[in-house]
Amino acid sequence: MEKLNSQHHIPPTWAVCLIGALGLAVAMGIGRFAFTPLLPLMRHEGLIDAGGGAWLAAANYLGYLLGALSAAWLPGSPRIQVLGSLLLTAVLTTSIAVVPSLAGWMVLRLAAGMASAWTLVAISSWAVSTLAQRQRSDASGWVFAGVGLGIAVAGGLTWWHAEAGASALWRELGWLALGLAAVAGLLWRKADSAVPARPAHAAAPAHAAAALPGHSTALVLCYGTLGFGYILPATYLPALAQELMHDPDRFGLVWPVFGTAAACSTLLAGYALRRWHGRRIWAASHAAMAAGCALPLFSHSGWAVTMAALLVGGTFMVATMTGLQQARNCAPANPKPLLGRMTAAFALGQIAGPLLVLVLRHLPPAPFGLTSITLAQSFAVVALLGSAHWLYRSLHYLEK
Repeated sequence: MEKLNSQHHIPPTWAVCLIGALGLAVAMGIGRFAFTPLLPLMRHEGLIDAGGGAWLAAANYLGYLLGALSAAWLPGSPRIQVLGSLLLTAVLTTSIAVVPSLAGWMVLRLAAGMASAWTLVAISSWAVSTLAQRQRSDASGWVFAGVGLGIAVAGGLTWWHAEAGASALWRELGWLALGLAAVAGLLWRKADSAVPARPAHAAAPAHAAAALPGHSTALVLCYGTLGFGYILPATYLPALAQELMHDPDRFGLVWPVFGTAAACSTLLAGYALRRWHGRRIWAASHAAMAAGCALPLFSHSGWAVTMAALLVGGTFMVATMTGLQQARNCAPANPKPLLGRMTAAFALGQIAGPLLVLVLRHLPPAPFGLTSITLAQSFAVVALLGSAHWLYRSLHYLEK
């Protein structure tokens, strides 16, 4: 990781936030999540069936895991890593419009998952560390709002311009990703050259937990639980919402609203960090997500699905932000390896959710009429509540 010392320029807070937000908007909002609103359109046009969509999702999850595992060994400075990954994301997104086969799309989606993980780890390592040194960890909300904004823009473009067709939309999103990456690159270069270097003498964050035996491993497990708990409602709630909302215009707005809620949630969490410990906010996010997973177990009504989507969509990026901040607090001198482990755990949890559903389908019927999906979501509720309990209890040791 490029060290922030007297030999390097440190961009101002506003530049760190804007560069980070643009990078995450491209890598996550477009590179990772644009596939979700485009999948129904691709199926409608006969480009892919449900099985093909599942294979593409699995390829992206696997790529995200591989990217997380390899992120700590990428060469170059954070700027080179981020801008290189963003350029790759733009090329991969555009290429889906010209590649004609499912096998080719799987390769592209796997590579896009890797690029997304590389960007997330590099931006988290650079931006979170820089803001912590400036005593502005609360400003991280603006950085991570980029994910939600990217989701909202990709979903909004798909809803507004659906008549253009899936291939045209993949091209447009690829060009948009390239444009946003170029803006981020110009801002980074200008900020680096305009701001005089200042030595950084930031101490380790308050309540740093590196001295507690096994603490970082517990954080990794909690973050993996987030991936497991988030992916189940994220996978199955859209299908349930589509069943309840027969008007395609109404259903098409679900994803932009989801992204907007995710962006607003990180901004609110940033303000909350001025008053509350990040560990407390992370624990509350897991508890709220558990409630979002539990609601569809009791009701499939419109209000239940809507509330579940808000509880999950309004917490998954807050938990991501505060979880990665806590990882940085554990290893302030060199957070990138731990951030990579955290992201890999999230990816494994994300893969484990759908796999558990498949396994449960081949087992004897569950009691009380539970299906494989509802049983898996019940496991997610228990796991999320357990991790929320541990995170909250761990505050007792940190605040001694």
